Amino acid sequence: MRWRRDVRRFRTTPVPPDILARSLAAFASAPSVGLSEPWRILQIESQIARQACHANFRDSNAVALDGQSGEKARLYSQLKLSGMAEAPVHLAVFCDDGTAKGAGLGAATMPETRAYSVVGAITLFWLALRSEGLGLGWVSILDPDRLARDLAVPEDWRFIGYLCIGWPEEEDTVPELERSGWESRAATLHLETR
Repeated sequence: MRWRRDVRRFRTTPVPPDILARSLAAFASAPSVGLSEPWRILQIESQIARQACHANFRDSNAVALDGQSGEKARLYSQLKLSGMAEAPVHLAVFCDDGTAKGAGLGAATMPETRAYSVVGAITLFWLALRSEGLGLGWVSILDPDRLARDLAVPEDWRFIGYLCIGWPEEEDTVPELERSGWESRAATLHLETR
């Protein structure tokens, strides 16, 4: 788990399909509310789709930079926040909020648990990739509605994450954001009691 880093710097070396398939199998073993398995995964391979997703990131990143000021703006402008240009594998992951699978068990009172299920499955996938020596970068600086339109997904699909996958340029147990001075990790977990 210490080697599970959010990777932004990838080598362009292709990922063998069998390794990707083995890692994707982690989704099949992930828990999901009501056994709904609401994850929907698109592999973004066409140049047109990749360009649309990358343009979305660039535009959203410009807006995010405008929202920073002072030292944070300087630091933000120096951060590499996406591996979209280099990563050989791109996946867009959605939650199917309209799925009939699971018959609404657990999601009737807390519909957000479907999205939580997708996030949990991504975490298992992330660890499976890491065990193969691969890295994953979760791009979150995107306009979800624009991405859904550009990828022409069904209306019931909610965007969860854009995942860049490939061989990391470097290995480090310290997050890049911490190394850059953007933020530091809490030394201990603060557990409250009620």
